[in-house]
Amino acid sequence: MDKSLYIAMTGASASLRAQASVAQNLANADTVGFQQQLVATKATPVLGDGLSSRVAAVPMTAGVSNAAGQVINTGNDLDVALHQDRWLAVQASDGTTAYTRAGDLKLTENGLLTTSSGLPVLDSGGAPLSIPPYQTLTIAGDGTISIVPQGQPASTITESGRIKVVEAKTSDLVRGDDGLMRARPGADEPPQAAGASLVSGAVEGSNVNATDMLVSMIAYSRQFEMQVRLLQSGDENARSGNSLLSSK
Repeated sequence: MDKSLYIAMTGASASLRAQASVAQNLANADTVGFQQQLVATKATPVLGDGLSSRVAAVPMTAGVSNAAGQVINTGNDLDVALHQDRWLAVQASDGTTAYTRAGDLKLTENGLLTTSSGLPVLDSGGAPLSIPPYQTLTIAGDGTISIVPQGQPASTITESGRIKVVEAKTSDLVRGDDGLMRARPGADEPPQAAGASLVSGAVEGSNVNATDMLVSMIAYSRQFEMQVRLLQSGDENARSGNSLLSSK
């Protein structure tokens, strides 16, 4: 393949994949606790016996942004906004432990505390957290849940478990296909966070800047158009060369 065509093809492919990541970020600009996906490209020459390949630009996921989203006061007793580098431990659909910053929690009819998408929230022991019927509920900064049981006087306050909040830097976790974060393969699970880790009655919004994403989408579109024009130019040059050779 002609060098110019090859370079333009890999550039166009990288631009398309980057656009897909930007589109995903835009789609989650209003999703509670969502963290922007970062993209990058790297040169990946294929080395070996004989001539080396021409350098190809391969898109790669550079992780997620650790920027803090806006804290939105909701007044809902079950909502929590996490501090920096703090994560809620949840049970993923495959039964594994995963982590999220989406603090818009809810209770099922059976008293199981879950995320808005229905994933069980884990307690400090790693088991799904259940809350018995209550009159009032408060969540302390360390995740401890205190309730006044239903039918009991207001002075009767009991603990109903503690939400498992772990401490981990965003760079130490990887995002799965389900959108949840997990420890990197071979790494230990993040430890339980000490001290105050959250604020109740609020949630953290997405850290995606929609304006920046729209600008990026336009920039990637123009990059793609430029690569396509280069492909067309290379194809025209190849046709002209073939025409000259065939005329001799």
